[in-house]
Amino acid sequence: MDFLLLLPLALIALWIARARQQQRRIAILARYLAGHDIEKNIETLSQGYSRALGESDPARSDQVWGVLHGTEEVLCRQVRKLADDFARVEPTATRVSKFPIWLPRSPAFDRSFDMREALRMHARGICRAVEAQGASPKDRAFAILAEMLLMQHTCHWYCRSKSVASARMLASHRTSYEQLVGAVLPQTRQEYLGLVA
Repeated sequence: MDFLLLLPLALIALWIARARQQQRRIAILARYLAGHDIEKNIETLSQGYSRALGESDPARSDQVWGVLHGTEEVLCRQVRKLADDFARVEPTATRVSKFPIWLPRSPAFDRSFDMREALRMHARGICRAVEAQGASPKDRAFAILAEMLLMQHTCHWYCRSKSVASARMLASHRTSYEQLVGAVLPQTRQEYLGLVA
């Protein structure tokens, strides 16, 4: 009988602990994102790529690609700065569980990666895609978009859990986690899988 009384209390305690950790992580990430227009630039690029790819007039399409190039460079600079700034966060607040669902921190379950290193890796990947030479505008856009979405996935994973991040990606962009990992540049994929596997 005592077990049946303790189980709901334990579940409530875990729910409260999870909610508090998520609120802390959201606040930490929001504080570092606040100084940048990263989300706005990601939205601008996403919409701009759709517009450029849907343009039937090649001259008009080239004009849109040209305008977007400046936003891509700004995004590259900003994600590098975000990674540099976030590197100052206390290491105990940057560990991300590799488990698909949220579990309380425990030495027995300490399978995790460092969000600071993840942001550095994402900054390298986005900038690598932005600075790519010789690729067609469509291929560049696809690579940059994949790199941006993978960074968003990692940010949601940091704040919530891998399963929540994957569900959001599927609902928002109709893209599975596996498709997203397969779409980024090969060097990013190798670094990313080395970090989160």
